Amino acid sequence: MSECVSPRRGPARRAVVIGGGLAGMLAAAALSGYADEITVVERDGLPDGPVPRKGLPQAQHAHLLWSGGARAMEKLLPGVNKRWLAAGARRIALPTGLVSMQSQGWLRRWPEMQFMIACSRDLLDWVVREQVVADARVKVLHHTELLSLEGGPARVTGVRVRTADGEERVHEADLVVDASGRGSRAPLWLRGLGVAEPREEKVDSGLAYASRMFSAPAGASDFPLVNVQSDAREPVPGRTTTIVPIEGGRWLVTLSGTRGGQPTGAAEEFEAFARSVRHPVVGELIADAEPLSDVVVSRSTVNRRYFFEKVKSWPDGFVVLGDAVATYNPVYGHGMSVAAQGALALRGNLAAHGLASPGLARRVQRAVARPVALAWDLAVGQDILYPGAIGKQPGPTARLLRRYVDRLLLTATGHPAVTRSLFEVMTLSAPLAVLARPRVVLAVLRGPVLPKLTVPPLTDRELALVRSPQKTP
Repeated sequence: MSECVSPRRGPARRAVVIGGGLAGMLAAAALSGYADEITVVERDGLPDGPVPRKGLPQAQHAHLLWSGGARAMEKLLPGVNKRWLAAGARRIALPTGLVSMQSQGWLRRWPEMQFMIACSRDLLDWVVREQVVADARVKVLHHTELLSLEGGPARVTGVRVRTADGEERVHEADLVVDASGRGSRAPLWLRGLGVAEPREEKVDSGLAYASRMFSAPAGASDFPLVNVQSDAREPVPGRTTTIVPIEGGRWLVTLSGTRGGQPTGAAEEFEAFARSVRHPVVGELIADAEPLSDVVVSRSTVNRRYFFEKVKSWPDGFVVLGDAVATYNPVYGHGMSVAAQGALALRGNLAAHGLASPGLARRVQRAVARPVALAWDLAVGQDILYPGAIGKQPGPTARLLRRYVDRLLLTATGHPAVTRSLFEVMTLSAPLAVLARPRVVLAVLRGPVLPKLTVPPLTDRELALVRSPQKTP
């Protein structure tokens, strides 16, 4: 194998992004304007349209882009929200367009407080990718394997890669961003440079997902997202069901279950599982719907976090973001939004300090940790409670917080101000501290001002649509 070193020309500012997925493209967008050349190293090939890409098996399951993530992406890529909608995605007002049973009961469909973007993951990624690669400064190296970081413990100076034809090359860079996802080898790469490996934490509830595509009823273009969550206080496996209306007149239906209660890939068991959760509404809604796909199962759902921001001697020139930092139970839908907010933190620090400034990487890594920590707390605080969950058990403080959150969720079923605060945090639009504001705490202590709903808050029109004879028998 031969080696050639990328020539360094004068003052040109260079960046390398490891991974061409959503987080990688957002990182490239963040670097635009601060680097003259942005090289994206992608192990696989990237498709030209909204079709599945290799290396992203979870794309076939429900993905939600909360408003906190959508706003961050809009800042990185102006106009991207309109491009999603033009391509067939839906903007769903929250909780107006949401029929959701949380652990404490049904949420009411109040006027809009936040929103989400609903579409297939393939469409969402493609719209972002198309906009990013249109920038002449961005170059994607397809079918290229990242072998190692170049440099030493004080500074990363580039990457060593192997091309599709077997050649090894070194690409020098002022900044390297690892956005290679849950398969990242960042701890190993850092160890190769003599940098201490970060602390790792895992919480594994044994979660499995099963998803299937259905044809939506005629006239259901504005149908709400329907979701039934589990209740971690009950000593049984956590089971959930979700209908996400996506482009092309389709419903993407995802089931999930923790250890001892996982769904299977058997088509004949799909509806029965959907009916077996705390409320059978999803099973009832899909009873006569026409299936458009087989059932797809995924078990790569461990909550895992690396505390890169805690590494004492963090090297200049290297940043990790997205799933390479932390992965979460997908039921909370936070992965994409956290990646977007991490990329936005990267841009903010680039604007304030410049691409090659000393200490930039550490500043960015600490900023990236903030949205990561919020999503982590929301996910593991629930998942560790399920039977057979593996991980650090909550201490007295966490148990006290859990009781408060339970009371808050109960209050949110019948108190619009508390619901608003809940959605601000849930959509990653505000920090967890919002839930401890004096007026929120007081409202939570008083409890809901309206009685709990006893049935899903579907309208008569919505119920008529799914009972229509136009549906395929």
